[in-house]
Amino acid sequence: MSAQSDGRSRRRFPSSRRRATLTEDDITVVEAPTLRRAVGATAIGNTMEWFDFGVYSYLAATLGKVFYPEATPTVQLLATFTTFAAAFLVRPLGGLVFGPLGDRFGRRNVLATTMIMMAVATFCLGLIPSYAAIGVWAPALLLVVRMLQGFSTGGEYAGAMTFLSEYSPDRRRGFLGSWLEFGTLTGYVLGAGLVTAITSALPEQDVVGWAWRIPFLVAGPLGLIGLYLRLRLEETPAYSRMASSREDERGGEFRTIIVRWWRAMLLCIGLVLAFNVTNYMLTSYMPTYLSSVLGYRESHGLLLVLVVMVAMMVAITFVGRLSDRVGRRPVVLVGCGLLVVFAVPSFLLVQMGGVLPVFAGVALQGLMLLCFNSTLPSTLPALFPTRVRYGGLSIAFNISVALFGGTTPLVSEALIAETGSKIIPAVLLVVAGLVGGVAMWFTHESAGKPMPGSGPTVSSRQEAKELAARSR
Repeated sequence: MSAQSDGRSRRRFPSSRRRATLTEDDITVVEAPTLRRAVGATAIGNTMEWFDFGVYSYLAATLGKVFYPEATPTVQLLATFTTFAAAFLVRPLGGLVFGPLGDRFGRRNVLATTMIMMAVATFCLGLIPSYAAIGVWAPALLLVVRMLQGFSTGGEYAGAMTFLSEYSPDRRRGFLGSWLEFGTLTGYVLGAGLVTAITSALPEQDVVGWAWRIPFLVAGPLGLIGLYLRLRLEETPAYSRMASSREDERGGEFRTIIVRWWRAMLLCIGLVLAFNVTNYMLTSYMPTYLSSVLGYRESHGLLLVLVVMVAMMVAITFVGRLSDRVGRRPVVLVGCGLLVVFAVPSFLLVQMGGVLPVFAGVALQGLMLLCFNSTLPSTLPALFPTRVRYGGLSIAFNISVALFGGTTPLVSEALIAETGSKIIPAVLLVVAGLVGGVAMWFTHESAGKPMPGSGPTVSSRQEAKELAARSR
């Protein structure tokens, strides 16, 4: 059965957890052109989302001067990161709204909505007048726009994971899922590169005066491109087939998801904690740590992190492909082990000074993150069945990000200010590794298997014939 004809079948899938005789009609075939469009449209949305969040992080010190000019440098950073964290506090609300809608009315329409909301909010951020122009209304408007961004993001990333995993053939889901985070890294690299170019080419007074707006205004055209690509896509095969089989199985209420799928949600929260504390430590806090805490030139710190992210872009799809061969659990558990053992050494290397030690410390954190962002986009959707996948994943993912991921820069800066210890952020990474390791230990291996609630998905009709023959 092809991805283009999923809605015509009314047969129920045999359970992926029991042996069953399969026919070719039970197997979804996703042709290569359709798959390429799905990967591209999903990744570019993620690129735009993280371009925005990356730019905000890289410009944290500058934004503090623009919106909180009367505060001390430390208070400026804390205020900027508090606004950064506020966007994450509304992400669970976005997940509560968009997740069940995606299960009820389809993934495609909801993802198009979140795409345009993100683009509009980010573009508007670049238009906000400074504190010097309108006083306290400036940081108030910044907070409003950031919360709108967080609300839309609450339905974006989990939906993108759901969409891409439901399109991916079972044997290639790790590789294809890693392209989602390739989009994330692309967004960070574009944001970091643009900010680095601006801060290097212009004097500080021009950056604070007007040039900081440029990266945010770029988000408008990016959003239109992403929206166009998403509107050209069809609904995912898994959702289309489920919707045509039994109408009353679509969607899941919040209470039902919590009561019936609490174990999957707890595992998801633990895995996302490890993933996002590592992610935001490297991509959002490390540039500020290098410049504001250790005294490096701002462009110097941005460039080092940028080089590490480019290296991760090169490696991420290879590690995703590796997880298809050896399994998700070994790769993620290695990442958790690296956090526990090497988090403190990575910060010690950074504090030594000099290009090579600092680069080695940042690269070590990049290696830790690589174990998560290459595999979890294909691991997390497999925790939930089709009919509650978008809702369950959105709620659990965003609760974890709001409580632990988005607050990482703020908590790190506050701990340094309170204790005076420059090594204290490493403790957050160690704790994240321990929590993530426990969660992954209790997570079933999903590599090479059909998604829960769905039948097998393959990439060619010949593969479908062979799979059906082997099941007899």
